[in-house]
Amino acid sequence: MEQKARMETLPLHKAFTLMEPGPVVLVTTHDGRRDNVMTITWTMVLDFAASFAMTTGPWNYSYAALKKTRECVIAIPAVDMLDTAVGIGTCCGRDEDKFEKFGLTRVKARHVRAPLIGQCLAHIECRVADIIEPYNIVILQGLAAWFDSARKEQRLLHAVGDGTFTVDGRKFDRREMMRSKLPGGL
Repeated sequence: MEQKARMETLPLHKAFTLMEPGPVVLVTTHDGRRDNVMTITWTMVLDFAASFAMTTGPWNYSYAALKKTRECVIAIPAVDMLDTAVGIGTCCGRDEDKFEKFGLTRVKARHVRAPLIGQCLAHIECRVADIIEPYNIVILQGLAAWFDSARKEQRLLHAVGDGTFTVDGRKFDRREMMRSKLPGGL
């Protein structure tokens, strides 16, 4: 017996909200003169070898620095930085120093000139491997990764895309079940 699905129509222009909820990240850049930081919610892991993609473009002030220097830091905030992440994403680095405005601590990176953010849970120093211009996709190759295991708040933020956010919850461990598909060391 076929059961009728209780599905409601979702307008196609809202379809991205079904898939967007990757972690909210802060991307730092250094253009040769000063540091900047932007909030990015459209990211993707490309492989186990620390390759990532994010979407940004000329509408973001940091984009010119990304193109020029071909490096950045992906800083991953925890839920206690929600208002800071939203604030960073709603003002422009062309007009003000976001590190100063939001009280962010610059931490020197080892492989790139862009800084880490002391308040963030984790960081990935990256080189820009490619920029796919028609789609504004920036392909990043990780150079080093850092994680603050002593930080009390470790839950990540996820943007739904409509001004709302979700937070990591309970974890379910299926490592043994997936062992044949996981890279060594996990």
